[in-house]
Amino acid sequence: MQRELMGKRAILTGASGGIGGAVAKALAKAGARVALAGRNTDKLNELAAAIRSAGGEAVAVPTDVTKADDRQRLVDHAVGAFGGLDLLVNNAGVGSWGHFADSTEAICRTVMEVNFFAPIELTRLAVPHLMRGNQSAVVNVTSMCGRKGMPAWPEYSASKFALVGMSEAWRGEFERFDIDVLTIVPGMTNSGFDRNWLRSDGKADLRFQEGMTPEYLAAKIIDAVQKNRTETVLGSEAKRLLRFNRYFPRLTNWLLARKVKKLYS
Repeated sequence: MQRELMGKRAILTGASGGIGGAVAKALAKAGARVALAGRNTDKLNELAAAIRSAGGEAVAVPTDVTKADDRQRLVDHAVGAFGGLDLLVNNAGVGSWGHFADSTEAICRTVMEVNFFAPIELTRLAVPHLMRGNQSAVVNVTSMCGRKGMPAWPEYSASKFALVGMSEAWRGEFERFDIDVLTIVPGMTNSGFDRNWLRSDGKADLRFQEGMTPEYLAAKIIDAVQKNRTETVLGSEAKRLLRFNRYFPRLTNWLLARKVKKLYS
């Protein structure tokens, strides 16, 4: 199926961040009408204004996706503004970079709330509207850590694995509603994500400045949505790691463990 984005009614979470902002502009450029959700009101308003000045259609809906009332208000606002809903892009996320033994229950619960419980509960609210939509889809932006758990990313990996697993279950369930479920699995991206981590005491040399740009990632996400690709792995690093792990899982684990030992020796 080729999904036409012109006129599609969309909700995008995490819109005030680097990737979210780029995806919002790309959706609007493709002709979608977008409800922008995020916690930074000023950035949302600036983004909505920029989209409108470029001829697109967007509304800013300040939202904390971990709050039930905010999620309901977001869906109600989008449906009220656009007359329905065709796309839900679950992009909001938070990271924590450090080892499990030194972490806390509070960090684990926060990561799971933002990265897993928030998108699934938002989807629960959106499904009745998506059932009445046109070429409807739920798009979950996950991570390569959702396909291969990585050292120093335990909570993040767990949350993204959970979202990938839920996405796979939804595909079978949502088929009867004619709602597609797509997962985006990006590798390292130079998006400013590292500036908002809950902790950042890991020791690996993470070169985010060498990662994909938000604009490149957004273009690939739009392409995946238009071509209705079930799962899309983005970034050469992610593709190499996941391919190697698929055929050599024990060797992959051994190499990762050896690297961690060297870093902490």
